[in-house]
Amino acid sequence: MKNKLKVLRAEHNWSQADLAEKLNVSRQTINAIETEKYDPSLPLAFKIAKLFGMKIEDIFFPPSGKETPSE
Repeated sequence: MKNKLKVLRAEHNWSQADLAEKLNVSRQTINAIETEKYDPSLPLAFKIAKLFGMKIEDIFFPPSGKETPSE
């Protein structure tokens, strides 16, 4: 799943370890989400959205071209 977690984290000047600590997950989990190798659970997605003061769908979204048909 595409996401803008890395951008949001950078805007707050947080390392992956900083964000992981705030969310009570491992740094490896943050890395896997940012590199799109792992989709977070719904509870974790809610925690991430709450931490950044955003809606889940403003952070996570489907890969390009899959939202709507081209015509």
